[in-house]
Amino acid sequence: RINKMLSCAGADRLQTGMRGAFGKPCGTVARVNIGQPIMSIRTKTANEASAVEALRRAKFKFPGRQKIHVSKKWGFTKFDQPEYERLMKENRLIHDGVGVQYLREHGPLKRWIGLQ
Repeated sequence: RINKMLSCAGADRLQTGMRGAFGKPCGTVARVNIGQPIMSIRTKTANEASAVEALRRAKFKFPGRQKIHVSKKWGFTKFDQPEYERLMKENRLIHDGVGVQYLREHGPLKRWIGLQ
């Protein structure tokens, strides 16, 4: 919030000083809940230390207290690394942008004919 002040001649007669100095909103903010992720980084395992250091330096730019969490998931998917590799060998996952789609055992037969 900002309390605008005049800086011209005769401004002392127009202003009230700090009386009612709540101000008007300026800029844009994000309302973040406790425990809500602020940013995510996807990197190779070899570059994990550099990514953690980059996030450690970035958290000084945010107010409050942040925690760095290194996930065991593969990229932005819901699968752990060994499970992801197993499902890819079984042709149970289809790439979908930065994530994957999981193919279940049920469904139309023509979907499975092309994958075998």
